[in-house]
Amino acid sequence: MQIYLPIAEMAVSAETIFLLSAFVGFLSGVFGVGGGFLTTPFLIFTGIPPAVAVGSQASQLVASGVSGVLGHLRRGNVDIKIGTVMLAGGMIGSFFGIMIFKLLQYLGQIDFALSFLYVVLLGSVGSLMIVESLGTLFKRRKKNVRSEFNVQRVSPWMARLPYKMRFPRSKLYMSALIPGGIGFVGGLLTAIMGIGGGFLLVPAMIYILGMPILLVAGTSLYQIIFVTALATIMHAVFNNTVDIMLASILICGSVIGTQIGVSFARFIKPLHARIILAILIMVVCIQLGSQLFIRPAELFSTAVL
Repeated sequence: MQIYLPIAEMAVSAETIFLLSAFVGFLSGVFGVGGGFLTTPFLIFTGIPPAVAVGSQASQLVASGVSGVLGHLRRGNVDIKIGTVMLAGGMIGSFFGIMIFKLLQYLGQIDFALSFLYVVLLGSVGSLMIVESLGTLFKRRKKNVRSEFNVQRVSPWMARLPYKMRFPRSKLYMSALIPGGIGFVGGLLTAIMGIGGGFLLVPAMIYILGMPILLVAGTSLYQIIFVTALATIMHAVFNNTVDIMLASILICGSVIGTQIGVSFARFIKPLHARIILAILIMVVCIQLGSQLFIRPAELFSTAVL
């Protein structure tokens, strides 16, 4: 069924958008990521303008995030205190991100900037996750694997930072500037690129904060829902890039997919989840890179891209 998107000024297949959002919602429930790193590129691949894709799919992240958090809360897998500190940094980052987005729109470089940023960030994060995960997979039989808590020590300069706080749920004692800074970067990416930042937040929470694996997904989604809600409102007010028809379909699909993903998460091991997520990130990166750097068959076209 074809539906018309008034802000994007084009018609799209409702079934395709729904299935896409359901798939991304499933990933959100399993891996604790907002899924925007997949939704935005896929919407661009279907011909939706990048600015509209970024603004509209941010609302889908709110819906999938709420659905996912409720599932994780029932299982006690959310650290509210550390998530709130990250949320404070994320809201500040979202404000700065919206200003940068508006500047890029004014300069007429928003399409190129979004594609280039996706290639750089997804390529870097995906490569690092693959190397680390495969290294852990080959070495895990040599030592007893500690599956409940990550007791990795923070670097000396992080240990000297002020404003230290205790986070009893995660059994951590560190400066609030560390999770706040991670949240700031996530908020910046949410506003500029239309992603929840989970693909960056999840590794950072594991390897920088040293949070227990079981708490990472739920805590990540907890702060994502508020940051993306703020970003959606600012995109609608300042940039006029939120298409309500597109957002409605994305929300419906993501809510269903997320609940299925949360139920499925218990059957997949954390290490295997990281490997699968890394592969997905690299596949999207390669596809975007091919569109950005490979010479097209037709240099000039009147078709809507």
